[in-house]
Amino acid sequence: MADLKRAQTGVVGLDEILNGGLPADRFYLLRGAAGTGKTTLALQFLLEGIRAGEPVLYVSLSQTKEELEQIAQSHGWTLEGMAVQSLSTGDELPNLSDQTIFQSADLRLDRTRDAIQQQIEEINPTRIVYDSLLEVRLLASNPQKFRREVLGFKSFLNDAGITTILIDTEHYKSDDRSEDQLENIAHGIIRLEKRLPEYGLAERRMEIKKLRGSPIRDGYHDISIRQGEGVVVYPRLLPHLQPDISGTNGLIKCDIDNLDSMLGGGLEEGTTAIVMGQSGTGKSTLASLYARAALERGEHVAMYLFEERVETFFRRSEGLGIELRKPFEEGRLHLRDFNPSEISPGEFSQIVVKTLDDHKVRVIMIDSLTGYLSALPHSDQAVTQMHTVLKYAARRGALSLLIVAQHGLLGQEQSADLDVSYLGDSVLWLRMYEWPGVVRRTITAVKKRHGPHDLNIHEFTIGPEGVEVEEFNPPPPGAPGPLPTS
Repeated sequence: MADLKRAQTGVVGLDEILNGGLPADRFYLLRGAAGTGKTTLALQFLLEGIRAGEPVLYVSLSQTKEELEQIAQSHGWTLEGMAVQSLSTGDELPNLSDQTIFQSADLRLDRTRDAIQQQIEEINPTRIVYDSLLEVRLLASNPQKFRREVLGFKSFLNDAGITTILIDTEHYKSDDRSEDQLENIAHGIIRLEKRLPEYGLAERRMEIKKLRGSPIRDGYHDISIRQGEGVVVYPRLLPHLQPDISGTNGLIKCDIDNLDSMLGGGLEEGTTAIVMGQSGTGKSTLASLYARAALERGEHVAMYLFEERVETFFRRSEGLGIELRKPFEEGRLHLRDFNPSEISPGEFSQIVVKTLDDHKVRVIMIDSLTGYLSALPHSDQAVTQMHTVLKYAARRGALSLLIVAQHGLLGQEQSADLDVSYLGDSVLWLRMYEWPGVVRRTITAVKKRHGPHDLNIHEFTIGPEGVEVEEFNPPPPGAPGPLPTS
């Protein structure tokens, strides 16, 4: 298996899924509906061959060379060094309109095959893209003839030692058994899918449906098509493949003595802490304390914002005496804001993983998980994917802080649509209560799986001089108590 010759695809993330690339000199099927990125991926595959010094050939039965050049130019690519044989206009084929003895389709199929084989013999390519099988299927008079045509082409290419990708439009509701036969002929099958949500970008994903004789990362993987990059694949995370380095550096403190004492000295590395509460209770501020303390210790911190801009976050923090601009400029604070409807769960996962691996991040903050999930059409699936990200971060020894906003404001609170409490090893609950003429905040450590913690309610004060955690003095008899909660 280790000695298997492979052809790298040139597609970011795809070779990781394929365990190093496509086994060379084999016959592959690239399937998907219109707009899923088939042509773009095929061009990336050939361009990677050119970078490796290989002769390559693009056979197009559906697009002209000019159309392919336009696709390449949209990404800043050039087709220089790529042989393109376009048979879409029929210029390479004789006029068959006067044929009466043989069917025009049969002769056209024969001539098309002969022209392609001649081009292969002249160029001697190591990689070929054949675009697309739809035209061959239309020229063949029946499924049996189509299958024989594909088998003959496969035999010719295998004898020549060429790595081939055949592009085909997927027939989602087809009952034609020749479709199954076609998939059995191919050495491997790559499927691309595209779904349109009610709002936001199109959702794209990939599946390696089959790859003979080689391990793959099974399942669906999110993809995107980016200008200048082409198709980008975000491999599904497998946290168990990472070494577990947590538990070597002890507790992570926020440097607010009373809060650290509430939590038995601090929060354990390699765990997830959920900071939950209604709007205005100080969830983001509390999480920022752990970020500031880690940065002051010289550690790296990653913060991902889904509800406010970076500049707004800086100004709010500075108003509370939490200075984070300098470590951001120094490259120790990795801070990004996102429009959650414009990023897939797979892409977000890869951003977090890359930051963890490149910078040995000690603390991660996601603000907020509620804002992220509410913008996704399949939030239950996103929770599962987030759980995988958190497991990966845990094995890297990072403390993950998830901000979870409870629905409603003050007394109008409602229960959340999704229960994410199981994600947290620790849960800090922030609430408000009425004191005559003023609203005050409290904090409670309602859960901590590792080690002792204080279950008492404490007062949580946010002011110009910073944050304080103090003993809770309940309202006097007859005064309004804590605001209603779900």
